[in-house]
Amino acid sequence: MHRFGLDAVWWLVSPGNPLKARGPAAMADRMAVARTVMQHPRVTVTDIEAKLGTRYTAETLAALKAVYPRTRFVWLMGADNLAQLHKWQDWRTIMEGVPVGVLARPGDRISARLSKAARVYRADKLPARASRLLAGAEAPTWCFVNLPMSTASSTAIRASGGWGAG
Repeated sequence: MHRFGLDAVWWLVSPGNPLKARGPAAMADRMAVARTVMQHPRVTVTDIEAKLGTRYTAETLAALKAVYPRTRFVWLMGADNLAQLHKWQDWRTIMEGVPVGVLARPGDRISARLSKAARVYRADKLPARASRLLAGAEAPTWCFVNLPMSTASSTAIRASGGWGAG
């Protein structure tokens, strides 16, 4: 929140990733783990994607904007997702629809910075030193920031029931 100048964060627990062959664990279990892991007064863990019935991020963003027309949204993603964003359905709609904050992930910094999305939107990149301006920026602005990182994968976190996995 601080790095990107955000008032709040919604952690969207997705009903499923269309790019993954295996389906996720039960939604109730993933919501419980996410709520245990993230206990911050300005972070809301939500299953709104399941409630909206959206499958793809671009659809979710369109639905959120329709339901919350006065809210300025910023999409946050890990560098691993930026590295393969060009495989996502309507990925350009995402980049052109909301500012995007990219958080460094172990092993994905270089691939993210050299990704198709990073190359296509190179001129729209906000320098990390100006990351706090992202919340007020117009799309297709995006910003890549380095943060203290955990090597724990989401799979390991789910398996352990919390951040204790390494």
